[in-house]
Amino acid sequence: MPKILIADPVGAEGIELLQAHAEVDVKTGMKPPELLAVIGDYDALVVRSETKVTKEVIEAAKKLKVIARAGIGVDNIDLDAATSAGIAVVNAPTGNTVAAAEHTMALMLALSRNVPFAQQSLKAGEWKRSQFMGIEVRNKTLGICGLGRVGSEVAKRAQSFDMRLVGYDPFVAPDYAKRMGIELLSLEELLAQSDFITLHTPLTDGTRHMIGSKEVALLKPGARLINVARGELVDEQAILDGLESGQLGGVALDVFAQEPPENTTLVGHPKVVVTPHLGASTEEAQREVAIEASEQVLAVLNGEPARNTVNVPFVTPEVHAVLAPYMPVATVVGKLLTHLARGQFLGITISYEGEIANHDTRSLQAALLAGLLQPITTERVNLINAPVLARERGLNITEQHNTSAQEYSSIVSATVETSEGKITLAGTSMRNEPHIVKINDYWLDIVPTTPYLLFVENEDQPGSIGAVGTIAGKHNINISFMEVGRLSLRGQAMMVIGLDDPVPPEVMAEFQNLGHIDNVRLAHLGAL
Repeated sequence: MPKILIADPVGAEGIELLQAHAEVDVKTGMKPPELLAVIGDYDALVVRSETKVTKEVIEAAKKLKVIARAGIGVDNIDLDAATSAGIAVVNAPTGNTVAAAEHTMALMLALSRNVPFAQQSLKAGEWKRSQFMGIEVRNKTLGICGLGRVGSEVAKRAQSFDMRLVGYDPFVAPDYAKRMGIELLSLEELLAQSDFITLHTPLTDGTRHMIGSKEVALLKPGARLINVARGELVDEQAILDGLESGQLGGVALDVFAQEPPENTTLVGHPKVVVTPHLGASTEEAQREVAIEASEQVLAVLNGEPARNTVNVPFVTPEVHAVLAPYMPVATVVGKLLTHLARGQFLGITISYEGEIANHDTRSLQAALLAGLLQPITTERVNLINAPVLARERGLNITEQHNTSAQEYSSIVSATVETSEGKITLAGTSMRNEPHIVKINDYWLDIVPTTPYLLFVENEDQPGSIGAVGTIAGKHNINISFMEVGRLSLRGQAMMVIGLDDPVPPEVMAEFQNLGHIDNVRLAHLGAL
């Protein structure tokens, strides 16, 4: 029987499941030297956040096949070392979904009926019924920002309260939202129509402070905001200003930019309901997380694919020889499409041309979808779960194979269709590095080696390049490279500029306000 080490406290139900199929040792609270001394005897390791699974631990784990994190985050596990050693790393991202959704509903009801404030008053010996007049949630509009697992569960529960549901999530297909009874809107439309707004998006560069001063100004006066996702999704000062002005009728917060929260003025505000990050704190959630992690450990030990593998699986030498150079190409194409596409995602068409079209391209599809989805989900997306996550979001995926390629030996391209149109990107591999060679009808050659890429569509006229460069220089934004393509002389053109530094919103506005500029978009690729 395989041997499994449980190094941190996990639910008894998960331990019992493992004990039915393996020899299980529970040794919690071990110091790093103790773990190093024993890890070589085990086939699987189960941890939470306390145990640090370092490179040294992985190198000492000669028999280890799988590391399970009984929870979502895997920051305490050296993923690169595990991947290099051929060890699967799995986590349990769904076990606390219902807990987070129910806590959202609890906060919404507490906020609408002034429950914590009335309780505090009554326990202080007061009887002031008139001061705690509330509102009903029935027939109110609930705006759900982010329609992933938690957002979808919130929608199910809100329907039973006879609420009108509207949602904002550019990466969810309209048919999927419609089946849940949700009307998809832009963020601006959602804010203007909603009586309650609840946030369930991941924290990315694009969603940080997604509710700031500008968004608060768009709210229906007296609207109420709930955040059980990430504290950084809101600008806390903007929220406080909105409460003071009356634009916000109330706020319920389970998460904060700093935890414990530093903004005591916001926490103590008479219109703010707060809890200390309790979204996943239920007995049931902890049990489900333990079971979910244990089930995946057993799947890996049985040679089966695990649903939530968070590191890249092993690629055979035969497949590697042909397709591996195009895996990073597909990933970059997917990442860029996420940043460049606007509107509601409807579907994606992935095309393979040349030599790669002769082979099983499922791994390339997974790499492209992983690049597409990683910036917009809290889950760690990988080659195994990317297609599943795409299907869960209702994305229509079409594949095309053409064994001849006119321009290069092989090309990976993808077209994303949204409510605002289509955008196409194509890439290839040259000198063992990804090259973006086409954007819509523009042929270029871009090696995405910088963390930021600025895409500028403009009229082909003298001074366009200089004007953009002048603004960048004025704001101390360093340009690494520039690639230019055009459709015709003095016609439409595109600049793609590699930047070493981020571009603040006000600088993006300066670019956009140049008279000869049609459109400016920024992609933050991060580590490629």
